[in-house]
Amino acid sequence: MGLIPNQMLAARRRLSERYLTGRGIEIGALHAPLHVGPAVEEIRYVDRLSPEQLRRQYPELDGCDLVEVDIIDDGERLTQIAPGELDFIIANHMLEHCENPLGAMRTHLAKLRPGGMIYYAVPDKRYCFDAARPLTPFEHLVRDDQHGPEVSRRAHFAEWVRYVNQILDPVEAERQLERLLEIDYSIHFHVWDGDSFQTFLSEARLYLSGAFRLCEFQRNDTEIIAILQSVPQPRLD
Repeated sequence: MGLIPNQMLAARRRLSERYLTGRGIEIGALHAPLHVGPAVEEIRYVDRLSPEQLRRQYPELDGCDLVEVDIIDDGERLTQIAPGELDFIIANHMLEHCENPLGAMRTHLAKLRPGGMIYYAVPDKRYCFDAARPLTPFEHLVRDDQHGPEVSRRAHFAEWVRYVNQILDPVEAERQLERLLEIDYSIHFHVWDGDSFQTFLSEARLYLSGAFRLCEFQRNDTEIIAILQSVPQPRLD
């Protein structure tokens, strides 16, 4: 696994220290947990697998010092976290792994107290193995949210096999696609660049009925960072 450049780490640190306070979680920290400042009282680490299971499924993590996982849970659903329980959520290079990013955002916002913060970062597709893949249109994300990600799951894996693994032979491509589906490999289901991620956030805010405001949007070398604050929603009763 490559080292993160110091200037990227410095930008992450500035934003986390500026916005994150109280008690929260980081989803999918692996070997690179986000630095948090002294205003953070408690941070728990969430992952869908234990460190041992992660190493078995992702051999590239062998030799990496993984964080201890406090909560084994699906980061898109957070079933073990109560509504309004958290002051902040960190999802650093996690949103692109979500099969339903809009649903994940809805869940994350629901787990925050009013005014709670979300730290999102996603890779800019131009600077990673996603470079050849098409940008994800917002309409696709709405379909995944409204009809379930299963409608496009196979197509995502097929795109991964073609553009990331660069397997063009139809027989071998189908074999690898089935293998990735079988082991539930965590691919990048969706891809953005700086402009498209900014557009995504603007449209997501409207789609989610103004449930958050965008506090920061920063292009940070090969990634894009967004800091969201939950906005209390009017009661319907």
